Amino acid sequence: MTGPVRAEDAFDVGAVAAWLGLETTPEVRQFSGGASNLTYLLSVDGRDLILRRPPKGRKAATAHDMSREYRIQSALAPVFPYVPAMVALCEDESVIGSPFYVMERVHGHIPRRELGVDLPPEQVRRLCTGVIDLLVGLHGIDPAAAGLDDLGKGTGYVGRQVAGWSERYRAARTRNVGSFAEVIAWLEANQPAEQRICLIHNDFRFDNVVFDPDDPARPVALLDWEMATLGDPLMDLGSALAYWVQADDGPVFRAFRRQPTHTPGMLTRREVVEHYHARTGLRMTAFHEVFGLFRLAGIVQQIYYRYHHRQTRNPAFRHFWIASLMLERRCLKIIRGKD
Repeated sequence: MTGPVRAEDAFDVGAVAAWLGLETTPEVRQFSGGASNLTYLLSVDGRDLILRRPPKGRKAATAHDMSREYRIQSALAPVFPYVPAMVALCEDESVIGSPFYVMERVHGHIPRRELGVDLPPEQVRRLCTGVIDLLVGLHGIDPAAAGLDDLGKGTGYVGRQVAGWSERYRAARTRNVGSFAEVIAWLEANQPAEQRICLIHNDFRFDNVVFDPDDPARPVALLDWEMATLGDPLMDLGSALAYWVQADDGPVFRAFRRQPTHTPGMLTRREVVEHYHARTGLRMTAFHEVFGLFRLAGIVQQIYYRYHHRQTRNPAFRHFWIASLMLERRCLKIIRGKD
């Protein structure tokens, strides 16, 4: 969904048009979805382009790397036909005050909090299994064949993630949320052996998937490659399931649902794990589930930190601190065997 560009996120459209060599200044609208990098729709001369740029304010040191995101999608295109076509990368911050890149728009339907299309349960199930199979396909790519074997640091991924997200959470903690101390200690003490190292998306959600406008149950593109890297596939699955709010979850958890996983026909979290296991032979554990929830709390807190310190006034972020509290409680329930 697009709307007018928020004042705090505006940029010099004429400068972008000149840099791209466009003779007409584009009409620009901002996508409301997403809470990290900023995404805009540029409509010009009957063509739709997408511009991505970092947000203002405090950022994690390794986040919002436009050139990296651009490079990943460019390299994936020959081996994974679910990435948009890249147009141009601008690393010159003098153009609009930050790096940015432009890509072709993939037309289709993107689910948000609700599915947004009217499908019977059997079609919803096909849509859901198609999304999981998209993740399975990504995990099956040979990084070397895509020229991305240098994308991550290789073995030791699990330990680095636990340490890294622990540090990020502590840095973004505000006075109205918990410490996650027990959760962090448990994650440090219960790290499983890595299954294998493969290409992972690291932000795999329904609102990053585009579906065919003529077959709304068939995925045609996977978006938002900001956090993609080489890592353990079960960590990717666990991170994806952290967003998976199903119909029988409690009212507080359902209140923070951001994707349509409650829709009749959707797989439950347990069924997702079983489907992925049947396709790959890999089975997710409680560690991967707890890590995914903790990582989501870190992401939520980084966003809320910006709101708390008035680096953004986006009202959508006002209550994110409550989500941090909720995620800590759920982690503790799993750790203590009560969930």
